[in-house]
This record gives sequence, C-alpha cells and structure tokens, in this order.
Amino acid sequence: MAQLYFKYGAMGSSKTANALMARFNYEERGQATLLVKPRLDTRDGDHMVSSRIGLTHPCIYFDEMQQMTDEQLQQYACIIVDEAQFLQKADIYYLVHLVDDCNIPVMCYGLRADFKGELFPGSYHLLVMADKLEEVKTICWCGKKAAFNARFDQHGHVVKEGAQVVLGANDKYIGLCRRHWMAGDLGPDFDINRV
Repeated sequence: MAQLYFKYGAMGSSKTANALMARFNYEERGQATLLVKPRLDTRDGDHMVSSRIGLTHPCIYFDEMQQMTDEQLQQYACIIVDEAQFLQKADIYYLVHLVDDCNIPVMCYGLRADFKGELFPGSYHLLVMADKLEEVKTICWCGKKAAFNARFDQHGHVVKEGAQVVLGANDKYIGLCRRHWMAGDLGPDFDINRV
C-alpha cells in the first residue's frame, strides 16, 4: 500500500543526496521513478536536482507533473519530490490523491522550518498529512543535532527578518542547534568565505 513520506532536516543534512540515492535504488532494480521539484527552486539550473556533494539528476517541475494524467503517473514505482517545503496546501493534497487514489508512493524531502523558526506552507501540510515522518539529521558546529536553519548576511551576521524564501545554500544558510540558532552564534571557526 502506497504511503506519503516527509523526510525533513536542517540545511546541510543531505536531504537532496538522500532523494537522489532513493531514486538510484529504485532505478537500479528496474523500477521507474519520477523526480520532481517546485519551479521556484532555480539554484541547480533548469530541470535539475543537485546535491552539495555533487550528485545530480534531471527532473521535472511540479506543475509539469500536474499536467500528466493519473494513468501516466501510475507507470512510476515512486514519485520523489525535492524541496517540498516550497509546495502549497493544494499541492500536498494532490500528492495525497496520488498516494490514496492512484496507489503511488510519494517521498518528499525538504526543510521543516525557515530561518525564523516558522513552518513553510508545504512543510506544515506535510507534517499534517504524511503517513511517515523522518528526520534527516546533521550536526551543529558544537556537535549537537542541528534542527534549525540560520540565514546570515554578507558580513556573517545571523538575520531573523526578511522574506521567507531567499534561495541559497552554504552561501546564505547554515544548520544550527536550537541554542546556537537562538543566540545567532555561527561558531568560532565560521568563515564567511567558506563557499
């Protein structure tokens, strides 16, 4: 029986690498997958998903998947959605339809919360609707589990005001434990030029 999975983690927790590995595992066993991401995510180029460790694979955009018929989508053993935090409520309910009515497993990967500690719309609805929740873990500079995303400016100062969505990776964000996120402490070895 198909299920809706939400695998969430802080920046740098290898969510995308995990998504690409899941795709590879299915394909290696002769099972077709559909790799999808929201059109909003333009960091990796047109129709591409890329992880920080260098894994890449072509994808389609979420709105392109929605143009496909249920019958076309049922040829896939699994649908894998990267950057699922950028989806909206209607998008999550569409994924629920694919799982419940079309019997297609859907694996979503994304951030739980933004740099302010607030849920993204897609994450909120996935936390409510997903059959299985799994945290993809990484560590803070202090060694504790990093569960928060800190956005920093060009001077290396943590910012907690601004638009919810500012695309970036290591050049704008770092995963921190709750204590250091609340304190805005990027660590003694933080280097703004590390990217």
